[in-house]
Amino acid sequence: MSAIWYECKVKYRKTDETGNQKVTTEPYLIDAISFTEAESRINEEMNAYISEEFKITNIKVANYAEIHPFENADRWFKSKISLLAYDEESGKERKTNMYFLVQANDVKEAYDNTVATMKGTMGDYTIPAISESPIIDVFPYFSGDEDELEQLEKFNALKASKPEVVAEIEDHMEFVTEEEETVS
Repeated sequence: MSAIWYECKVKYRKTDETGNQKVTTEPYLIDAISFTEAESRINEEMNAYISEEFKITNIKVANYAEIHPFENADRWFKSKISLLAYDEESGKERKTNMYFLVQANDVKEAYDNTVATMKGTMGDYTIPAISESPIIDVFPYFSGDEDELEQLEKFNALKASKPEVVAEIEDHMEFVTEEEETVS
């Protein structure tokens, strides 16, 4: 996905687990071609989620080269990728940094997902940093074309999937202790 991503901060009244309301500001990522379109789209997206009044407090261009949703992940991580290139004129190695936003459940999974997205890259690279992003949700652009509908549905299905909860298995095996053996 080659796009311009805008980080939009939205301030609104949120009800927590205890039923108390507090004012919170959360960042969202939106794909748009201008600040004006980003503001319009974030208003549209937030109207679907927030029934009360909200305010857009900040819009800035995000420096993400690519966004990668993954199945069964619930958080977003910012991966710093350093592409390594050899400059023949100066004889030095040069690094170019870029950032991916990768969906995962923890840092290790974010690292594995970043490596998976870089699979097939011809050049050398390193991943010097991965940190959890405060981004709450990502809204890609959809023009209405039939071709893009399938891509948008796939993107939304991946980002909306939740991690599987693995139930602990109870161990019903019984072992005879030494005391019990000597008694019998």
